[in-house]
Amino acid sequence: MVLIAITIIVVSLLSNEIGFVLGDIGTATSYQPPYLPTKCNGNRQDQFPPGNLFVSVSEGLWDNGAACGRRYRLRCLSGNNKPCKDGTIDVRVVDFCRKSPCPSTILLSNDAFSSVSYSPSAKINVEYIQI
Repeated sequence: MVLIAITIIVVSLLSNEIGFVLGDIGTATSYQPPYLPTKCNGNRQDQFPPGNLFVSVSEGLWDNGAACGRRYRLRCLSGNNKPCKDGTIDVRVVDFCRKSPCPSTILLSNDAFSSVSYSPSAKINVEYIQI
């Protein structure tokens, strides 16, 4: 019984120190306007969520277009020169990455990227989960 209690305490301390990852891990960069037209809804302005927290996704998340409208909660994990801000943001998929090969798993709008990173030109590691 004492061994179980010690194990629980150690695991609890480690989880606070290390932080458990609950979602998928990928990379993120920002992408610049113009944001229209998109692969999801063409030139419709109403596809963009409040605060312009939207993303373009790479082939791995695109799912032959089924990703359109999906929402993800993401947070910055790491990058060069400590670019991460605390907290998470909720974003909506509005487009497919236009570059080949895509420079990251997720391309965040300028507003979305500045919500999670101090450095606008960084490539960051992110955790994301579909919500």
